[in-house]
Amino acid sequence: MSISIYKKRRAAVARALKAAGGGVALLPTAPELPRNRDSDFPYRHDSYFYYLTGFDEPQGWLAIDHHGRTALFCRPKDLEREIWDGFRMGPKAAPAALGVDAAFSVAQLDSKMPQLLENQPAVWFPFATHDGLLAQVDGWLGKVRARVRMGAACPESLHDLCGILDEMRMFKDSHEVAILRRAGKISACAHVRAMQTSAAMLRDGIQGGPREYHLEAELLHEFRRHGSQYPAYTSIVAAGANACVLHYRAGNAELKAGELCLIDAGCELDGYASDITRTFPADGKFTPAQRTLYDIVLAAQDAAVKVTRPGKRFTDPHDAATRVLVEGMLETGLLAKDKHGKVDDVLASGAYRQFYMHRTGHWMGMDVHDCGDYSEPGTKARQESDAQGQPVMRKPSRILRPGMVTTIEPGLYVRPAKGVPKEFWNIGIRIEDDALITPKGCELLTRGVPVKADDIEALMKG
Repeated sequence: MSISIYKKRRAAVARALKAAGGGVALLPTAPELPRNRDSDFPYRHDSYFYYLTGFDEPQGWLAIDHHGRTALFCRPKDLEREIWDGFRMGPKAAPAALGVDAAFSVAQLDSKMPQLLENQPAVWFPFATHDGLLAQVDGWLGKVRARVRMGAACPESLHDLCGILDEMRMFKDSHEVAILRRAGKISACAHVRAMQTSAAMLRDGIQGGPREYHLEAELLHEFRRHGSQYPAYTSIVAAGANACVLHYRAGNAELKAGELCLIDAGCELDGYASDITRTFPADGKFTPAQRTLYDIVLAAQDAAVKVTRPGKRFTDPHDAATRVLVEGMLETGLLAKDKHGKVDDVLASGAYRQFYMHRTGHWMGMDVHDCGDYSEPGTKARQESDAQGQPVMRKPSRILRPGMVTTIEPGLYVRPAKGVPKEFWNIGIRIEDDALITPKGCELLTRGVPVKADDIEALMKG
């Protein structure tokens, strides 16, 4: 993206600081993390930092004051280290490249930062996101306070910068939406590839059969082939009963004819995530029991999509999906009508949580579980009753508005249990798409991979 995008975002932060009484905002990027011995995990920048800078090198810091002045700290140029580790921008090139007012070597952090904090009314930084950050700020403030006798003023309050940045990141601009669309298309291609690979390997009678890690490899291949830098999260490839484990990771379980495979996987592209789940028959043909439950989950997603539009609340898609799922649980005998009653009785008792225990969506953007308040800003908590009838204090759910992005992901997970029809045992199904709230409804960014059972079977037959 053009540096003007980041300059506008930094200016918006400065205006927010000024409106809140002034101060200076401090923001570090993510640290490098050792994997083992002298090897590090692949580096990934901090999302807040990248959102305001577009700078993806480690050891970076950003400072913004309420006048709009900006300073960046980065690694100094070091030709010897660049031979081993790659290019460094360096402080001299940073102002022109990133559009900041000044740049310094990160080696000057402890000497320059107290100067930036001096005579500021407040300090803003992201709370509880970086280990040791509060101690660093305290150290710099200590140096400022030591100069009080010389006429320096020390900031009088600390504030959480996340509130300002979370609200900004909640609403995606046209540049972000374009990246999210592209990420969704790449991830959809990867899911299509995995489905076709599963069916082909079973048809061809590969010795030992396809395994979960085979399909994970196909996903990663397709992500990178189209320019994605990373998976947005650890891919879930769950064969058979493994699909009933919500955060299962791809292992070595064999995919077998007659069983389902659940894949929850998405790529990260240019700092933005995608998140897709599809459940399909390993050999390309749903059994009657699988098809029955699959159609219930798809109907639940359809119901959620219909209410994902401006003016509705974040919880409305969940409520719509859950009602359809509960109707299906009662009709199929997953929940006995003579024991659990009607739909409203099940919703009130929470008995459905035996088969559906998670929410139907979450914010998505730079992080797959993106930042942002799930309750409406400026509202007061009110007393409600939870599933057990106990009083709880809750704020009203967030109102959906254009520019927000949420997932829509209902599911059913049937573990063997007394009273549960055996034909449904060990079936886990989830269907997930990414939805951009538009002025008239929502746009599903990830429908490049089939979702209807007939379409999945036709794809895998090809």
